[in-house]
Formats: sequence, structure tokens, C-alpha cells
Amino acid sequence: MAEITAGMVKELREKTDAPMMECKKALAEANGNMGKAEEILRVRLGSKASKAASRITAEGAVAAYVTPDGKSGALVEVNCETDFVAKNAEFLGFAAALAQLAAVKQPADVDALSRLALKGVAVEEARKALIGKIGENVAIRRVVRMVSQGRLAAYIHGGARIGVLVNLTGGDDALAKDLAMHIAASRPVALSAAAVPADLLVKERSIAAAKAAGSGKPPNIVEKMVEGAVQKFLKEVTLLGQPFVKNDKQSVEQLLKSKGASVAAFALYVVGEGLEKKKGDFVSEVMAQVGQAV
Repeated sequence: MAEITAGMVKELREKTDAPMMECKKALAEANGNMGKAEEILRVRLGSKASKAASRITAEGAVAAYVTPDGKSGALVEVNCETDFVAKNAEFLGFAAALAQLAAVKQPADVDALSRLALKGVAVEEARKALIGKIGENVAIRRVVRMVSQGRLAAYIHGGARIGVLVNLTGGDDALAKDLAMHIAASRPVALSAAAVPADLLVKERSIAAAKAAGSGKPPNIVEKMVEGAVQKFLKEVTLLGQPFVKNDKQSVEQLLKSKGASVAAFALYVVGEGLEKKKGDFVSEVMAQVGQAV
């Protein structure tokens, strides 16, 4: 059996807010596997243990740009080492310039964006020059671009830590803005139930089944409990299923139908999402994520 250290228990508690002893038990049961221990706590303690999904540790900024005609847009995430630099005007200006460049030129990915010209030099050279100025590493982590037959709307929230781009057909500019703000607040993982990643659905069904199994109900009731929990989950994580933030009596899907509109796609970036910040090794971790080297 793996050794369960105080540090491991502390880390799991910080991720889940579960009691220390519950964290220790879960780690022991999971033989030290942090991810498995989180799942065990979710089964035992419910959604409280899912807070880890919203814990962001990496630093940086998200920038967005939509062309004046509303037809082309982009989101970019640029990472740095400290929160201090994330608020630096030159750093934020670099991120904003990248978003505008990506919206206009529509590069396929970060590598393609890095090869484009920005103020007469390649983006990659501009990135290295910025590193020299601010004294911290800078990485262009990801970019998404969209072209719309209807209209695009962008929204940046939380000091450039959350960015949204939404592609709307029908409706109007006010609806597009409301949807972008809703996405930033509610953070859906997919547009509809059909688009939810299969592995995520399997994981949630497994958790629901484990919770229902402990209820002592007959198998047919357990099956209904599991299906009910899965459907509830799908409503919580899909844009169309979520209650609209400005009117929780109405789902986003109902709102769109009432406006004769539809969402073709959306993108949501949260700074550092998916990155685990390790003391003294953040730079190499970010570089590994984006496949770049200074």
C-alpha cells in the first residue's frame, strides 16, 4: 500500500473541502491515487468534493476579439509565472493583439499563430522580446477562432481570467451578449447532451451508480435513481439544459426558441484550467503543455 503523507491529505482537502479524516480514508482506499480519491469523496460526500474542477492555479490572461462586422472572432490564453505579470499592461496588450490577429487571420492553432507577423515581426519573436522585457516566461497556451453566418459575441470577466466566444444564429446583439455572460457564469462543458464527452458521462454514471447502490433500494429503483442523476448532471453541464442566469425559470434552450435563435458553437477559456501549478516548476510545466521552449 502506498504511503499516505500529511501533504497528500492536505492537498486533497484543499481540492475538495472534505474533512481531513475523510481525505485520509479516501487516499488509503485509492492507494494514494489523488484522482481516484476525489471520485471516492464525490460518492461519499456529494458535489462538495467537485470543487477541484474550479480551482485554477496557473497565471495569465484570456483575450478576445470580434471583427466589427461580427462575423469573425478569436479567444487566446496566454500564460505567465505570476499574478503580478498577469496584470502588466504590456502582457495584457500582447494577449489582446494576439486575439485580434487570430480573429483576422484565422490561424489553425498556436503554432500557426506563432508564425504570423505582429507589428512587423513574427509572433514568436514578439513573445521572446516580451520575456526579455518583463523577466518572466510567457507562453501562448491555446487559441480558438470562429467564423459565423450570424453574429459572434465575446465576453471577458474576472480581470481577464475568464473568456467566452459564442456563435449565434438569429436573435440580436443583446441576446448574444447575454449568452456570453451566461456561459462565463455557468461554465457549461458542452452545447447539448449529445456533445458531452463520453468519458465524462461514464464517470458521472459510475459515481451515480455507486451512490445509488448504497441506498438499499430495489434494483429497478436504483436504475431509475442513476438515470435521474445522470439527466440532472446533463442539465447542469450543457448550455441548452442550464437555467438562464437572468431567469432561472427558463432554460437557455427555451430562451433561444422564444427568440427564434440557435447557438452554433461556443468557446470558454478559464486561465490555467487543466494546469497544476507546482512550486518552482511552473515554467517547465506550461512549456510542456504548449510544446514550446524559450
